[in-house]
Amino acid sequence: MRIALISDVHGNLVSLEAVLADIDQQKVNEIIFLGDAATLGPQPHEVLGRIKELGCPCIIGNHETYLFKPALGQAYMRGTQWFNDVLSWCRARLTPEDYKFMRSFQPMLKVKLEGESSLICFHGSPRRHTDNILATTPPQELNDMLAGRRATVMACGHTHVQMMRQHMGALIVNAGSVGMPFEQMPFGERGPRVMPWAEYAIITSENNTISVDLRRVHVDMNAIKQAGMEARMPGTSDWLRNWISITELLNQI
Repeated sequence: MRIALISDVHGNLVSLEAVLADIDQQKVNEIIFLGDAATLGPQPHEVLGRIKELGCPCIIGNHETYLFKPALGQAYMRGTQWFNDVLSWCRARLTPEDYKFMRSFQPMLKVKLEGESSLICFHGSPRRHTDNILATTPPQELNDMLAGRRATVMACGHTHVQMMRQHMGALIVNAGSVGMPFEQMPFGERGPRVMPWAEYAIITSENNTISVDLRRVHVDMNAIKQAGMEARMPGTSDWLRNWISITELLNQI
C-alpha cells in the first residue's frame, strides 16, 4: 500500500498540479489531504475545486477554520492587517459549493496499513490544529500534543517544513507544504522565506516494512509569479518577494 500525503496548498494551483503530476508516476493507492487548501495564495477557488476532483479524504486545517470564523484567524495572527485583508479577499472568491466541500473535512483520520500497522493523519496535532510539531519539540511536549494517540506512523502538516522523527517507536512525519514550503520554522525576524519547489510525502507499507519518502517536486516559478500578479490579491508584492531563487539558495551554502 502506498499513500501520498499532501498538505498546505494555500491557493497555489501551479504547485498542486506539479505534485499531482508526480504522484501520477508513483503508483499510489490513495491520496490524503492534510489541510490548509485555499488561503494566502492566488487561486483559492481553483485549488479547492481540484482537491474536490480527487475525491480523497481531507483533514481540516486551521486556515479552513479561519474561512468559517475569521475572528479566530485575526486573533491567531494578532490582528495583522495584511492577513485580515487577504483572508477577506479569499473568502470573497469562494462559492457556496466551496464552503460545503470544506465542511466535509474531518479533524483526524486513522488508516489501517499492512498487518498490525496503522497511520493517523491530522493537521497540527491530535490536540489542536495550530500545534507545531518540529524536529526539536521536546518529547514530553510532543506527548502532550499527541494526546494519547498512538499509531505506527503519525502524519501532519501545518509547519510547512518537512520532517521525520522517531518518538517512542512511532514515526512522526510532516509532509511539508505543496504551495508554500518554508525555509525554516519558526521564521525568525525576516519572516517566512519560501523554497522554490513543492513538497509532499509517500508512506509505503509492504511486506511488513514501513518506509517514508519525503519528496520535493520542481515547479514553474514563472507560472507561480504570473498567477500571483494576475490575481491581484492584497500584499502580492510581499508574497512574491518571499520566494527564494535556486541561485540564492546555492549562494547560502
